[in-house]
Amino acid sequence: MNGASDELLGELRPVAFAIAYRMLGSVAEAEDVVQEALIRLHRALAHGERIGSPRAFVATVTTRLAIDELRSARARRERYVGEWLPEPILTDPGSEPEREAEMADSLSMAMLVLLESLSPDQRAVLLLRDVFDYDYAEIARILRKSEGNVRQLAARARKHVDERRPRFESSRRQREELARRFFAATKHGDLKALESLLAHDVVLHGDGGGNVPALARSLHGRNR
Repeated sequence: MNGASDELLGELRPVAFAIAYRMLGSVAEAEDVVQEALIRLHRALAHGERIGSPRAFVATVTTRLAIDELRSARARRERYVGEWLPEPILTDPGSEPEREAEMADSLSMAMLVLLESLSPDQRAVLLLRDVFDYDYAEIARILRKSEGNVRQLAARARKHVDERRPRFESSRRQREELARRFFAATKHGDLKALESLLAHDVVLHGDGGGNVPALARSLHGRNR
């Protein structure tokens, strides 16, 4: 690769990863998809193919690869004992503020868990339209579907998400405050303070990541 190509791929990597991670909920799977998408772009450019928008090219390839991976991954997850949960993005656990910020971001992972209940195509449409602001015509081209079909997928996905969305949406400031109180309670071993942060109908989902035993089913209620 030459310098210009390296720079272009470096600029597009975060774009591809944002799509792949939200589609797959796994850092490792997302990185594999991103690497393959960037390799395909580099190969196309090296062969002299005319690519009007490298960004659109990478978004298209990433989405299609993620859908294929999601379908095969679901077959694996159906054989998994317990519930499969999205993998959080881990950062350097250096200072306490960094850990708290990471915790605040991970609290929004509930949406990734919710997306897991959508079909691969529904998830792709919802993310591309509502998160990445692609228009329906572009999404239809990416998914090789009619625009009408894409609109139907979007409507069904939104209905599904709205029916299962948490009763109250939290702002980043609220998540940061919750994370601060969580760390303070765990640091001082304050079980009552920790319990007060949980709703009465809280649900615990456990995933051992294939390395340790996972919960066979969810636990309901903060007294469990």
